[in-house]
Amino acid sequence: MREGKPKGFFYLDHRTVDVKYNIVTDTFITAGNVADSEPYLERLQIQMEKFQFNVEATALDAGYLNNYICKKLIEQNIFTVMGYRRFGRSKKSLPKRKFHYVEEKDVYACPMGCILSYSTTDRDGNRHYKSQKSDCEVCPLRSDCMSAKQKQRTITRHIWEEYKEITRQNKRTAEGKQLYRMRCSSIERSFADAKELHGYRYARFRGVKSVQEQAFMTAACQNMKKIALHLTKKMGWKAISKGFLPIVIMLYCFLLKNLEFSRA
Repeated sequence: MREGKPKGFFYLDHRTVDVKYNIVTDTFITAGNVADSEPYLERLQIQMEKFQFNVEATALDAGYLNNYICKKLIEQNIFTVMGYRRFGRSKKSLPKRKFHYVEEKDVYACPMGCILSYSTTDRDGNRHYKSQKSDCEVCPLRSDCMSAKQKQRTITRHIWEEYKEITRQNKRTAEGKQLYRMRCSSIERSFADAKELHGYRYARFRGVKSVQEQAFMTAACQNMKKIALHLTKKMGWKAISKGFLPIVIMLYCFLLKNLEFSRA
């Protein structure tokens, strides 16, 4: 169970929508203890292959912010923006962001100008940079930088950290801010409508396979409503009513009956 989540048996819907029309392009159900980032790249690749999508940009929340996802998206020339978590106040007055990374020399410089040199790389791909003990002993910021038992400061940097930094820079651009701001009216709105209007707050059956069927039916209902709405705006009600709209209404009613049956 993920930290901060209620205890019990839950499911997660890993949903994708397009930013222009808010059409659900993919919905994938997993157990509630699966991290958001785990199935993301695989589901994105499936959509690109199945629908021949030319994905230009993507906006994700903080749950997807890891080095591997950033690396893969940037390698595919996909403009990526992600949210970030606001952690509580650090016990240290000198967190990692106060240290400057010098790429040319592959070292970190502390606020007092001391150098943290590369030491080793662990199995998770984190490179460790350590300061000199002699520098830390006489540093006036020592009490704010480390505990009394520590003798030197260590900073870690992942081998793919540069890709995460590019993603953070994208978030600060005008395009990135606008793209991320649209999440509230796209993916967040899609989930909200599903919960409030389509009984998506609770699973109707048990098991991932059964909940996946509910997810497909709910997404189909939402998509048909969106398609009818956009076509009506584009072509007018009379033109739509003679062709596509009756089919949409018939399928929508059929799915509603199935959802009502699942509630019984």
